[in-house]
Amino acid sequence: MTVWTFIAAFLTGVFASLGVGGGMILIIYLTVFAGLDQLAAQGINLVYFIPIAVLSVFLHSRNGLIEWKKIIPAVITGVIFAAMGTLAAKYIGSPGLKKIFAVFILLIGLKELFSKAQPIQASDGTA
Repeated sequence: MTVWTFIAAFLTGVFASLGVGGGMILIIYLTVFAGLDQLAAQGINLVYFIPIAVLSVFLHSRNGLIEWKKIIPAVITGVIFAAMGTLAAKYIGSPGLKKIFAVFILLIGLKELFSKAQPIQASDGTA
């Protein structure tokens, strides 16, 4: 392992724990620097997400931030569509996924570049 591997892992973990999307960094690292194809990189990203998701649910639950009546349907729906997405990704193949991922990153970047910052609202409605 190189120092770049550790830097990519660190940044992925930091951004993932902040809820910003560490997977984007991980996928870019795995495809551009580690030489994996897009399908393998996205699969590794999904496996990487599991322990982070479990830890996040535990911590947010402990702090009373999870509404279980709302999250259970979301989890069930998410599992179903993740399975469907896996089948679609296998059908599309790595070259197609690379193009879709590049367009996705470009669109998110443009959205962030041109969107106005919204003030953060506290749970009691104050800014």
